[in-house]
Order: sequence, then C-alpha cells, then structure tokens
Amino acid sequence: MQMSETEMMLRGYGLTTAEFFYRMPDYRNVLNSYLWQDFDLAPDHPKLFGFIEFWQREIEGPLHSVRFTHRKLIAPGEWRNVVGEFTLH
Repeated sequence: MQMSETEMMLRGYGLTTAEFFYRMPDYRNVLNSYLWQDFDLAPDHPKLFGFIEFWQREIEGPLHSVRFTHRKLIAPGEWRNVVGEFTLH
C-alpha cells in the first residue's frame, strides 16, 4: 500500500529535486539536462540513488554530473495535532 504525500512528509520524507546533465549518445560534445523530483529520505536518498543506478543501466546518454537539493516540507515543530477548537464571534 502506498502512503499519501502527507503521510510521507510526517514520516520524515522531503522533496528531492535533481538536475541531471548528460551527454547525447550520438553527439558526445552536446550536454543536455533532465529534471527529476520525488519524495525521498535524507541523508541516504535511496530513491535518488536508485534512479541514478537505473539511468546508468538503462539510458544510453552517459551522465556528466548530477546536482540536487532536498527540502523537508513539514518539520516536527511545525505540525501539531489539534484536539479542540474554539470559535469567537
């Protein structure tokens, strides 16, 4: 069963964005870029490194470089369970 994005964020996942620079298979002097985003766990980044391994195994364009950033969208101190609510007129 897949978790919702909210459940993933509450369990420590953050949004990882990576920009891949790769060489065109037929034109080795041409660099192209590909942007990738997914929810991942820092500092190990299993989804990012899994995608890099997939790229190296399946894609013909060899990687030149990868740069990435990771941001937790919900930090533990920013979320709190509200038990009750008062309404004032």
